[in-house]
Amino acid sequence: MTSPLRVYGRPLGAAVLLLAGGIGNALEVGWAAAFWWAGLLVLGLPMVARTVAGVLRGRFAADVVAALSVLTAIGLAQPLAGLVIVLMQTGGEALDRFAEGRASEAVRALEAAAPRIAHRRGAAGWDDVPVDGIAVGEELLVRPGEMIPCDGTVIEGRSGVDVSRLTGEPLPEPAAPGTPLRSGALNLDSALVIRADRVAAESQYALIVRLVRSAQATKTPLQREADRWAVWFTPITLAVCGVAWLLSHDPLRVLAVLVVATPCPLILAAPVAVIGGIDRGARLGLIFRHGMALEALARSTAAVFDKTGTLTVGRPQLARLEPLGTGDADDLLARIAALEQGSGHHLARSVVAAARTRGLLLPPATGITDAPGRGVRGEVAGEEILVGSLPFLAERAPGAARGISPAPGLVAYVAIAGAPAALLHFADRVRAEAAATLASLRTLGFRRILLLSGDHTPHTLGVARELGITDARGDLLPADKLAAIHDLQQLGERVMMVGDGVNDAPALAAADVGVALAEHGGGVSAEAAGLVLLKDDLTQLPVAIRLARRTLRVARQSIGAGLGLSVVGMGVATAGLLTPVAGALAQELIDIAVILWALRAATPLRGA
Repeated sequence: MTSPLRVYGRPLGAAVLLLAGGIGNALEVGWAAAFWWAGLLVLGLPMVARTVAGVLRGRFAADVVAALSVLTAIGLAQPLAGLVIVLMQTGGEALDRFAEGRASEAVRALEAAAPRIAHRRGAAGWDDVPVDGIAVGEELLVRPGEMIPCDGTVIEGRSGVDVSRLTGEPLPEPAAPGTPLRSGALNLDSALVIRADRVAAESQYALIVRLVRSAQATKTPLQREADRWAVWFTPITLAVCGVAWLLSHDPLRVLAVLVVATPCPLILAAPVAVIGGIDRGARLGLIFRHGMALEALARSTAAVFDKTGTLTVGRPQLARLEPLGTGDADDLLARIAALEQGSGHHLARSVVAAARTRGLLLPPATGITDAPGRGVRGEVAGEEILVGSLPFLAERAPGAARGISPAPGLVAYVAIAGAPAALLHFADRVRAEAAATLASLRTLGFRRILLLSGDHTPHTLGVARELGITDARGDLLPADKLAAIHDLQQLGERVMMVGDGVNDAPALAAADVGVALAEHGGGVSAEAAGLVLLKDDLTQLPVAIRLARRTLRVARQSIGAGLGLSVVGMGVATAGLLTPVAGALAQELIDIAVILWALRAATPLRGA
């Protein structure tokens, strides 16, 4: 990683150039003056042009005084003093660009992941056609492992469908004739035939991409900390220049005031502190994608969380085994897990993991047949065991199915030797650190904490009750989450959105700052977010907030101290005790002091 001292070396280099120029002027060496003039004109005029363009667009920022200093130095033939100001200004702009970082290609990758070819039913079978050519009402084949190309309804086949890109819910949903499917879902097990209900451009997957791009385009950039200070410091500087002119009618004295007042602390302090904070965050596994994200996180007042994969683990686990007879629970689990070893379903793996966690010995299973998305059948110790959905049991063991009542939630039904045996209840458990994290946010002053989820409302409300969240909403699509974010912002809240999936990307982009969990999401969610947590640990979130607040505090201290010293220098220059070059040297020393103080943002955070 680049050393901060390398980045912050420009002011020291400028000081060396300043001293060399002073020696050159003292020796009346002509090449030195030519060097100063060339540097001033080549670097200074474009800087002035950018500042004037910004003022014409209504942007009154910290570089106005710097531009006035450069123009005055040129007019009064003081190239060395002007060049020092230019070096400070361009160095600060470079630090700003470095702090912001470079945007990733994740949104374009999301668009590239969209299916390009669909299999359409034709007179001679299935024809491969461009997705954009699909018309409403046409029949399409979706093979296992393929994405649903457009919103449609299943008319043939049965399978499990991964909808995590759309709702964030990790549990596959069953698909059978009559089931509506949205584009972006992934077919897992068996081939499906669907009837197109919408063209691809109007389907859910395309809508998510459009929402992300729209949220990024309409999000108002944060005003730089330096620009807020410039609003009052620039008029003060001009007033002092007026006083210096009234006292002396000496343009060089006015230039000396301008040079020593040039807000290099404004230009340098905030970027240096932000880079230090970003660097410290990276060492802790907290990746701030730009400086605005760090500032926005420091100012956040409301926290919005996704549920699945964010406040919960994001992987369904066997919550409990409910025997339907007098059998021993551990013996039942061992026999069921022995059968489930032959299934590739993710819930089967959860059952096997639960048995191994309890240290159970699994007996051999034979004759295993897997019906993808429906269930599994086999023999253990000479008895037939069926595990799967209730319709699956009704087909293979009607008597057992009639003896089992449907249960709420995610449940697998078990029949042994043609008789009801057990219910397997699955759930996505709450993260162990979630409650402590929410308590820390309340301690840090967050006024509102919300839970917004694409999962079913009862599941969402259950997690909210467990964590003490009073405002929770379920069954939300990406556009619904986006609207909720906008509603909070309309109430004056600065919103931090924490999520992990593609479905969270629009809300992450629209929030004042989005926080993505890289282990679960990445990709488009990381593109839309301003902060990415590399560790799968929510306790890093309060650490990031404390780091952001300390960075902003250090930046303000650096700016305040630097401007205070500049005001003292302005008074000395007004009294005629500083020449323009001496004022530039004094401003250099102030800049070095400011930078050294701002570097505190890169030091270790207490308790992290």
